[in-house]
Amino acid sequence: MVMKGYYRDPKRTADVMTPDGWLRTGDLGIFDSNGYLYIKGRLKNLILGPSGKNIYPEEIESTINEFDIVVESLVFQEDNQLAARVHLNYEEIDRLFSRLHLTESQVREKMRSLLDDLRRQINGKLASFSRIQKLVEQREPFEKTPTQKIKRHLYV
Repeated sequence: MVMKGYYRDPKRTADVMTPDGWLRTGDLGIFDSNGYLYIKGRLKNLILGPSGKNIYPEEIESTINEFDIVVESLVFQEDNQLAARVHLNYEEIDRLFSRLHLTESQVREKMRSLLDDLRRQINGKLASFSRIQKLVEQREPFEKTPTQKIKRHLYV
């Protein structure tokens, strides 16, 4: 038992409790053939793709965050296309660029090229319906909740 309901608020209680007493957490998951449950994402973050497919931003973010030059990311829908904000690992990028002795305009061009290349590499690991159309550099770290989750509502 997680909770019996909201204090003196039967409407909100009915919204989050099933008739048989289960709490609807908003987590989305699937069971595999062995009966193991895998959490795919959150209902409020789910994106319905143009083809009607469910797109779980957390899965795509996990793929993006595998890259050494990415610290963290946030996937969202913009104009019916998927986009991602990425906070880059600037120490790693400095290490890559430092020996090149580039001007500021050359660095900007290199960064555009780096983001385009990163997007292509990410899309190579994703299903066709969940490919990223645009990467946006997030220069500052994302604002987070006390539990260190990105405050999505501030960026989408």
